[in-house]
Amino acid sequence: MNEMHLLDLPSPVGIIEIAGNAESVHSILFTDRNEPQHLLAAETPEPLKQCAQQLDEYFKGERTDFDLPLYSIGTPFQQEVWQALMEVEYAKTASYKDIAVAIGRDKAVRAVGSANSKNKLTIVVPCHRVIGSNGTLTGYAGTLERKEWLLAHERAVNEQSKLI
Repeated sequence: MNEMHLLDLPSPVGIIEIAGNAESVHSILFTDRNEPQHLLAAETPEPLKQCAQQLDEYFKGERTDFDLPLYSIGTPFQQEVWQALMEVEYAKTASYKDIAVAIGRDKAVRAVGSANSKNKLTIVVPCHRVIGSNGTLTGYAGTLERKEWLLAHERAVNEQSKLI
């Protein structure tokens, strides 16, 4: 198996730790660290460099979707949910019920919430775009403050692009 590497990306919402190998990105997670620990190095694999670059472009408002080699381990159900998350458009939101319906499992709302919480590819697999059916922001592994910031950021970028 390819050796795993880490790369920290400072962002407007904190340090993001990117993990992966020479073939793919395995996780993109927020940290509680105030300073990056895992810096760009000669041996940093290309997928991690691409991920950091694309996330940087996202935060600058220059990118609304991602093109990265991703690898995630999960049950077939979790994989279905994560795939459905990828269909939620930039600057839009969907409820857990919407995702359950999208995968043909209308009654699996709680299971969708559970699968959503196990997504390790934050932002790129946009679990932050999933909200409660009453429109409220609900659980987010990266904190509700970050979820709120990400949604506001996407709305602002989307509005700005309409003006151009």
